[in-house]
Amino acid sequence: MSPQARERAFESAKNDLIRTIRDSQSEDNARFRAAVREGIAQANRGEFIEEEEMDALLERMLRQGRKGW
Repeated sequence: MSPQARERAFESAKNDLIRTIRDSQSEDNARFRAAVREGIAQANRGEFIEEEEMDALLERMLRQGRKGW
């Protein structure tokens, strides 16, 4: 493979990786924004949970890692 062909292949792979990361971040951001909107809607309806319940929920989420959210 010529140096120019290697450089083109490297640039293409780099651009693919950048697109993948950007798309993943966009999806994460969209999920986060949707969850925030739902939380605000619940608060507006007066649907709250007790502090102890929230503490337990956060602890469970932290133990499970991101996949548990």
